[in-house]
Amino acid sequence: MSFLRRRKAPLNPVPPDSDHEEDEKEKKKQKQRQKKKRRKEKEKEKEKENNEEEEKVEKANWNGANGYRENAKAKKWSCVDSCCWFVGVICSLWWFLLFVYNAMPASFPQYVAEAITGPLPDPPGVKLMKEGLTPNHPVVFVPGIVTGGLELWEGRQCADGLFRKRLWGGTFGELYKRPLCWVEHMSLDNETGLDRPGIRVRPVSGLVAADYFAPGYFVWAVLIANLARVGYEEKNMYMAAYDWRISFQNTEVRDRTLSRIKNNIELMVATNGGKKVVVIPHSMGVLYFLHFMKWVEAPPPMGGGGGSDWCAKHIKAVMNIGGPFLGVPKSVAGLFSIEARDIAVARAFAPGVLDKDLFGLQTLEHLMRMTRTWDSTMSMIPKGGDTIWGGLDWSPEGYFNCSAKKQKINDTIKPCQNFKEGLEPMKHVNYGRLISFGKDAAELHSSKLDRMDFRGSLKGRRSLMNTTTCDIWTEYHDMGIEGIRAVSDYRAYTTDSVLDLLHFVAPKMMKRGDAHFSHGIADNLDDPKYKHYKYWSNPLETTLPDAPDMEIYSMYGVGIPTERAYVYRSTPQSECHIPFQIDTSANGGDEDPCLKDGVYSANGDETVPVLSAGFMCAKGWRGRTRFNPSGVRAYIREYEHNPPANLLEGRGTQSGAHVDILGNFALIEDIIRVAAGASGEDLGGDRVHSDIFKWSEKINLKL
Repeated sequence: MSFLRRRKAPLNPVPPDSDHEEDEKEKKKQKQRQKKKRRKEKEKEKEKENNEEEEKVEKANWNGANGYRENAKAKKWSCVDSCCWFVGVICSLWWFLLFVYNAMPASFPQYVAEAITGPLPDPPGVKLMKEGLTPNHPVVFVPGIVTGGLELWEGRQCADGLFRKRLWGGTFGELYKRPLCWVEHMSLDNETGLDRPGIRVRPVSGLVAADYFAPGYFVWAVLIANLARVGYEEKNMYMAAYDWRISFQNTEVRDRTLSRIKNNIELMVATNGGKKVVVIPHSMGVLYFLHFMKWVEAPPPMGGGGGSDWCAKHIKAVMNIGGPFLGVPKSVAGLFSIEARDIAVARAFAPGVLDKDLFGLQTLEHLMRMTRTWDSTMSMIPKGGDTIWGGLDWSPEGYFNCSAKKQKINDTIKPCQNFKEGLEPMKHVNYGRLISFGKDAAELHSSKLDRMDFRGSLKGRRSLMNTTTCDIWTEYHDMGIEGIRAVSDYRAYTTDSVLDLLHFVAPKMMKRGDAHFSHGIADNLDDPKYKHYKYWSNPLETTLPDAPDMEIYSMYGVGIPTERAYVYRSTPQSECHIPFQIDTSANGGDEDPCLKDGVYSANGDETVPVLSAGFMCAKGWRGRTRFNPSGVRAYIREYEHNPPANLLEGRGTQSGAHVDILGNFALIEDIIRVAAGASGEDLGGDRVHSDIFKWSEKINLKL
């Protein structure tokens, strides 16, 4: 343990030269302390800088948030924001649904529909194919107004790149891209009713001319598809397309359309073993084919020179669908104020929008100028005058009940059954007053009406302010204030006086119309004047062909409120507006449900009243009459409207609407059976749901 007892070294030994060493050590320590101090100072500066930067960022963020809040408070949600948001949502939803529709299997909608409503019936073509029906008679389709496609063959500079592109039908893309150019090319010459200089618009040819009006909106496509299922092909189906804007005789003058229809029918008969054709006209095509049947028999140069037996040799049956034989009141509203119920309601919902010069477009004025150059529209002005459509205090429909409950499709209805059975008494409706200025003028007895005759009024003495500011001219600008006031002072117009009214407000248009159409009743059909083509589309001023073996059908929908008469009002005097419009404030309420939004409705297919579609086959052509001297057999086939049960059924298979009826399974089955060889008696004769026979008996027409 001796090592534990070692001597302790001195606590502060002082070696030699100790002062110098201590100085060196002290200097080193000072340098180290200075370095540490500088390092700490640098760290503090960096920390300070970092803190300052963080404070700046926080301050900027705080100021930005406050600014955003202040801006958000200052900027309110505007109508434009709402509209943009709404359009964005609609577009997004539309594209999503379109994607889903294209992604899903083709059978999915049918599967869902069957799950909801039960198994769907076979289409008529499939059903009749199973029964063994095969093609027999060739089929000719005659489209109506606006349903046939039109394409450009020559145009102005604004239409560059549109050669043989559709201006009417299809997507209507050019209407949205260059509307004024589109209106210019769709309009005809106001003097001749033919092409304007430097413009040629012609009908599309082939079945595609009118199979679809627009993508997804069928016209003839469903009927064509069902005929194809029983074996029909393009060799025994023909679409008699024509330019539906121009007068019927001018389709031959300009395009030789009537000659081509004649040649195609003769070819189809010759190449199908001598089988006669079944002709299926729709809407205005019904009047066009009436004109054709007289033209083909008439000698040249006015006619086709086929001889009096041409129809007997070449036509088995004419199956008219939704035929406006005696015209439609809707055409009067269109020519008078470019309106129908839907447009009138839109005008009331957004007053002035359709009249204003919005984006360089006075919409209604441009439409009026364009449609008033289409001579074909005058073919559908009501025919037969007050004798057919009624006078100031009576009409054939007189007591039609607009609130009657809808009959079921399978109900058995007698030809003269009245809707009032089991219902409240019906109010008398003055359907004979086609146009009334004011609701009181539509309801008062004629003896209480204070009327001033407009026919002798002077026009143009005092102009409608300054019409030089108008971008678009209409014939109303020449009438003056006194002429416009005289029209409304007459108070109530029947069918006879409506013709005088149109001559008064649109003399240029009616001058062209008078050269091509007539709207009266013939006193003596043997009078040589009735050999002129202007009478050929009026069934009351011409006769059916000498073809006793031929059949003629009137097939149309019933059970839909259809425009029959109108309540008008004068608009405030202005420089460029149309001075008359339907008075949408006129409503009948529960007391008079037939009057709604200024329009009196009657039974029909939404476009053509039953009276116009059914009278000729119910009475005018029934048996041997002066309008049907050879006794062509006439049948009425009515199809009561039954709307689709759900959206998956599309436009329905039991619709009676004017265009949708072309997809009605019952109508398609009737057509295929006749094309396969059946007669009207094989179909069961007349099928009637309305009071057309009762109404026809009220009309005092010499037969």
